Amino acid sequence: MKRARRADREAHWDHAGFSRREALQVGAIGILGLGMNHLAGLRGWTGLSAAAAEPPAAARPGGRAKSCIFIFLSGGLAQHESFDMKPAAPEDVRGEFRPIATRTPGLQICEHLPMLAERSPMWSICRSLTHASNEHSAAHHIMLTGQSKLPPGFSPNQPSRSDHPSIASIAGRATTPRNNLPPAVVLPEQLVHSSGRIIPGQHAGVMGPQHDPWMIEASPFHNTAYGAFPQYSFDHQQRGNPDDRLFQAPQLTLPDGLGMREVQGRLELLETLRSQRAALAEFATTTQFDRLREGAIDLLTDASIHKALDVTSADEQSLDRYGRNSFGWSLLMARRLVAAGVNLVQVNLGNDESWDTHGNAFPHLKDKLFPPTDRAVSALLDDLHASGELDETLVVMASEFGRTPRITLLEKHYKLPGRDHWGAAQSVWFAGGGIAGGNVIGATDAQGAYPSEQPVQPENFAATIYHALGIPATAAWHDAENRPHHIYNGQPIAGLI
Repeated sequence: MKRARRADREAHWDHAGFSRREALQVGAIGILGLGMNHLAGLRGWTGLSAAAAEPPAAARPGGRAKSCIFIFLSGGLAQHESFDMKPAAPEDVRGEFRPIATRTPGLQICEHLPMLAERSPMWSICRSLTHASNEHSAAHHIMLTGQSKLPPGFSPNQPSRSDHPSIASIAGRATTPRNNLPPAVVLPEQLVHSSGRIIPGQHAGVMGPQHDPWMIEASPFHNTAYGAFPQYSFDHQQRGNPDDRLFQAPQLTLPDGLGMREVQGRLELLETLRSQRAALAEFATTTQFDRLREGAIDLLTDASIHKALDVTSADEQSLDRYGRNSFGWSLLMARRLVAAGVNLVQVNLGNDESWDTHGNAFPHLKDKLFPPTDRAVSALLDDLHASGELDETLVVMASEFGRTPRITLLEKHYKLPGRDHWGAAQSVWFAGGGIAGGNVIGATDAQGAYPSEQPVQPENFAATIYHALGIPATAAWHDAENRPHHIYNGQPIAGLI
C-alpha cells in the first residue's frame, strides 16, 4: 500500500508536518506495530485535520447508490471504434471495425465488444460529452475532477495543491465512511506518464492531502508496456520490449512476532493510555483516536479486506469470468471492495497512454484492449446483478477525451494508422445505481466529431455520480479557512437518472 508520491519542489503539495496531537496518535498506533507508512495510508479517512472533521453530507436523499466504480480508460477511447460507430461515413472516418446489434433495439456497438452487446439492457451510453482540451494532462484533470476550467497556475507536468479535487476525493469526503474503511480508493496504480511524471487530477488538490484517495499500487510501472498484462500486454510502437510485471496486491499483515494475542495485549495498553489522556484533551480527541485505531485494526484483521485484495488467488470460476490479467483482477478487486464497504473505487484499466491509439490502433484494440475489457466489465455487471447490488452500485466508464474523426498515419512512429486526441466528443458509459438501462443519450454529427444533440460537459458527468451517491445538490466542502466550495458545478445528465 502506497500513498501518491509528492512533487518535491511544491511546498503546498507536501504534508504540513505533525502537530503534537498527531504525534500522540502516531505513538499510540505504533504500539500495534504499525509504522508511519500505515498512518499515511490512514490519513485520508481518519479526520486528522479540522477540515476533515466536518460532518459528512446527508445519506443518499436523491440517489440509490451506496457505492460507485469509476472505470477510467487513460489515453483516450476512440468513440468510432466503440460506442458511436459511423458505418455510413467515408472509409477514413468509419475505420476498419463494423457494428453489431445489441439486445437494445436500434443500438449498435463495436463488433469486438460482443459480451457488452449482450448485456445492453443493463447499461446506457452518452455519446455527446465534450470539452476543449486535446492535451493528455489537462484532459485528465478535466475528466477526473469534473471541471472544464483548469485551475490558476495549472501545470501539466506535476500535480499541485492548487489543483481541483478529484471526483474520488470529493465523493470520499461527502459520503459517510462504512466499516472503518477508506471511502475512496484508486487501483491498481496511480496514473504515471511514460516519462515518469505523475498525471495531475488524481488527488484531492486544494482540498488537502488528508483527502487524497487511498492508492492501492498492485501494478508496477513500465514506461513502454501497456494493457492487461500478462495476457494482453503490448507496446504501442511494437518495439519488442519485455514485460515481466507481476500483479501483486498489498499484503496487510501483522509485523513478525506480533500475533492476535499480542494485539489484544497492546489494545489493553492502549485503553490504559486512553484513560490517561484526559490531561491531553486539548491535543487530541477520543473520537479521532478511536477511528484511527479502529481503521488500523480493521485493515490488519478484517478477513473481507484481505480477501478483497488477494484477487489473484480467487476461485477458478471467478478468474475465468473476469480474466486472468490486470484488467480482470482490478475489477474483481473493485467489486470486492465495494462489497466490503468502500464508497467509490476508481479503476484505471491500463496506465497513462494504454488507450492512446495514435497508431497500430485496430490490431491493438481488437486483440489487446477490447477482449479483456469486454470480459471483465461484463463479469462485473453479472456479479452485481446476480447479487442484487447493481441497483445500488453505480458503474461508469470514461476516458480523458475521444479520438479524431479522421484516421491518420504517423509513419515516423507507427507501422499502421490510428487516431489522434479529440476533446470535442467522447462516449461515456453508465450502469447500475438507478441508471435506466438500454438508453442512448445525445448524439454526434455524421463524422463523430462534435455533439449534434444534447451536449454534455464534464461537470454534468461528475454531477451524475454525486447525485447517484445521494450527495445533495446544495452540498459544499469547506477549506482550512472555512470557505465553502460547492460540490456540484452542473446538473446530472438528463435522461440517465
